[in-house]
Amino acid sequence: MSKAGGCRGCGCRVPQRASWSLVAATAALCLVLATSVCTAGAAPMSREEKQKLGNQVLEMFDHAYGNYMEHAYPADELMPLTCRGRVRGQEPSRGDVDDALGKFSLTLIDSLDTLVVLNKTKEFEDAVRKVLRDVNLDNDVVVSVFETNIRVLGGLLGGHSLAIMLKEKGEHMQWYNDELLHMAKQLGYKLLPAFNTTSGLPYPRINLKFGIRKPEARTGTETDTCTACAGTLILEFAALSRFTGATIFEEYARKALDFLWEKRQRSSNLVGVTINIHTGDWVRKDSGVGAGIDSYYEYLLKAYVLLGDDSFLERFNTHYDAIMRYISQPPLLLDVHIHKPMLNARTWMDALLAFFPGLQVLKGDIRPAIETHEMLYQVIKKHNFLPEAFTTDFRVHWAQHPLRPEFAESTYFLYKATGDPYYLEVGKTLIENLNKYARVPCGFAAMKDVRTGSHEDRMDSFFLAEMFKYLYLLFADKEDIIFDIEDYIFTTEAHLLPLWLSTTNRSISKKNTTSEYTELDDSNFDWTCPNTQILFPNDPLYAQSIREPLKNVVDKSCPRGIIRVEESFRSGAKPPLRARDFMATNPEHLEILKKMGAASSIDAEDGLRFMQEMIELSSQQQKEQQLPPRAVQIISHPFFGRVVLTAGPAQFGLDLSKHKETRGFVASSKPYNGCSELTNPEAVMGKIALIQRGQCMFAEKARNIQNAGAIGGIVIDDNEGSSSDTAPLFQMAGDGKDTDDIKIPMLFLFSKEGSIILDAIREHEQVEVLLSDKARDRAAILKDPEMENEDQPSSENDSQNQSAEQMLSLSQTVDLADKESPEHPADSHSEASPSDSEEAAGFAPSEQISGSTENHETTSLDGECTDLDNQVQEQSETEEDSSPNVSWGTKAQPIDSILADWNEDIEAFEMMEKDEL
Repeated sequence: MSKAGGCRGCGCRVPQRASWSLVAATAALCLVLATSVCTAGAAPMSREEKQKLGNQVLEMFDHAYGNYMEHAYPADELMPLTCRGRVRGQEPSRGDVDDALGKFSLTLIDSLDTLVVLNKTKEFEDAVRKVLRDVNLDNDVVVSVFETNIRVLGGLLGGHSLAIMLKEKGEHMQWYNDELLHMAKQLGYKLLPAFNTTSGLPYPRINLKFGIRKPEARTGTETDTCTACAGTLILEFAALSRFTGATIFEEYARKALDFLWEKRQRSSNLVGVTINIHTGDWVRKDSGVGAGIDSYYEYLLKAYVLLGDDSFLERFNTHYDAIMRYISQPPLLLDVHIHKPMLNARTWMDALLAFFPGLQVLKGDIRPAIETHEMLYQVIKKHNFLPEAFTTDFRVHWAQHPLRPEFAESTYFLYKATGDPYYLEVGKTLIENLNKYARVPCGFAAMKDVRTGSHEDRMDSFFLAEMFKYLYLLFADKEDIIFDIEDYIFTTEAHLLPLWLSTTNRSISKKNTTSEYTELDDSNFDWTCPNTQILFPNDPLYAQSIREPLKNVVDKSCPRGIIRVEESFRSGAKPPLRARDFMATNPEHLEILKKMGAASSIDAEDGLRFMQEMIELSSQQQKEQQLPPRAVQIISHPFFGRVVLTAGPAQFGLDLSKHKETRGFVASSKPYNGCSELTNPEAVMGKIALIQRGQCMFAEKARNIQNAGAIGGIVIDDNEGSSSDTAPLFQMAGDGKDTDDIKIPMLFLFSKEGSIILDAIREHEQVEVLLSDKARDRAAILKDPEMENEDQPSSENDSQNQSAEQMLSLSQTVDLADKESPEHPADSHSEASPSDSEEAAGFAPSEQISGSTENHETTSLDGECTDLDNQVQEQSETEEDSSPNVSWGTKAQPIDSILADWNEDIEAFEMMEKDEL
């Protein structure tokens, strides 16, 4: 506090030309101003319970980090289902997500400063020695400039920052002589050629060995990059310049930020998602706070904190005002068009926006941070994890979850700002869900589908860099950490950079005269430290009072846009036509369509919204005709529910979403194709039969195994090597006849997933599985009376169980990784070709199925929503009666002729919807 001259209850003004101590320390201390203000929304957590949870986080980190070092190092990442390392080029390509891998032991570098935060100084010292001995930064591989900067350069700088801190303390790292910094500088120079553009915006990718645009570089032809990709460099590059004295890095990063600022949309002060690196034209003109833009905003504010440059705060405040004006629709944060910011660009949100409440805490705007965080927490409580994308009515849009840490980050910052023990309970829930649903013998596996609980063979480096760091700090007291965390700032990858860099090698002008700051009024900007008496106005229940109305927001949500409808009623205007209400036979609706885009700017916005809703409605109707994926869960020893396989459903037989799951041991049918009467009925009697795909119809196979006494069936693809990560699942269709005679459940597995079961049979003989619409809780499986005779895992034999399961996993190199990048979902998947004699109904990738297996019931509206619907109807009737002279019949036109005029706009919206996130 003394560094900032004393932050008092009335707030403390930071001069525009403040010294680094006033600027950096004050802004950093904003995070903890209110820690003494403890709200009474939840019972205080005892010191003992906090220590217990902190120790649990340490054990979880040991499990993840230890398995990476044992089974994957020196590979970039661990594949936790198959207990091996992910090496670029040796595994099926996952698209853009693989651009983070550069054969430079990514997970180890990304984990360096986490080891120190978790008080593992000996392990940190060993890790640094391994990095210096083994890591090569001169590989012939094309990597993402953005990912390499935040993960590798940031990891090296964070490791260096804490290495010199430990050396100064005199206990550890006494041999250290800035070796990590030398590696960081080497990497920085390797990234510089990416900035060789007229705009100063970097190319999105670079070859570590050959740079840009050389024939052997295999890159340099790209024209577009995301705003976050170009705008998330200043912290690492400026730190590198301040540490080394080489100003070129900070200069390049500042030039890129300056260009983005100049290209903002001046009327809305928003930026788009994707920009042309040569011309500066916006390629994608939608704007939000999630994927593609997120860390650009984060780095503007944090650059002010770290570097003490007023211009960064001015820019951030300008953008933040626009965000709260257009994008924030509490508790939602919805993308809009930069040129028409009152028009929503989509009706779903992505998981990356979960960082934003934490940024709002740093800004000092607590109320909307609490609101959005609570909404996200309700989504997590519904699905166990935050889906990669979800709709405004909280249905799953993309079902995968790669163990992202952004929600844990915001939880930590909100706890630091409020001291509310409620957020400790939120962190406890995160720990429980990770251990219950994501933990596997070789680490923690990403969720392939949060609805079914199926896993993906993936454990990203950011999981160790961020998740465990934030969770540990959430429960740690000051004395639990061996250094003062408030002397550092977190990068977007949670790497730690010291605040004293503000006064080191300051050769860059603090005020950029090329930017038009004269147009900005300083009175519009906050130069004060957040005031706890304003954040919590004499009310210990302040935070709880904000959360309380949102506790049922996920289960009881009114249709989107309801607030604007209410506003239209108050103004006397007629509510706009919505796609869900449109009837082609209604002449009034046809007339409204004709007016859209021709009468006024309001009509034009209504028209654009209507087209967007029509496209989404059509897409949703197509998805609702498809069945969601199912789950095959291996529950016998030594698995006990840990392995969950994604399965395709059948359009016949027992519907697992409406009936209790089917449980039984598996047995192979003879003949294996199941196309004739079984010759081993005694083997499949009362069991779940395994059948190979091909040579006859799916329904015929089902009837043959049912006649033999099987209680269910699993069809395994005959296309060797097929997997759900390279082909979409599909529904098994009937044979064109009545299939009501088929009473047993039937599921489909691709070859690699089916091989896991076949290998388990060879290894353990008796293999029991659960066929269900969603994976069952492992604890419930172990408590099941049917498991009493099974050998259940205990602390004594747990290592043996893990060893057995690892042997099974290692015997089958199955890659369950999703083909899509969570940040760049693919537009389509290559389909597996069904056998000529089979009928396979097209099945969309699981992550794009919005009808959740948990949400078969129709969302019910509360009384207020029902009343509003009645108001809409009454208003409509009143206005019709008041206009008796209007003759709709003479103006009616065929709907096709009206929509034909909109083809180009509709195609544009479709392209936007298909665009990569």
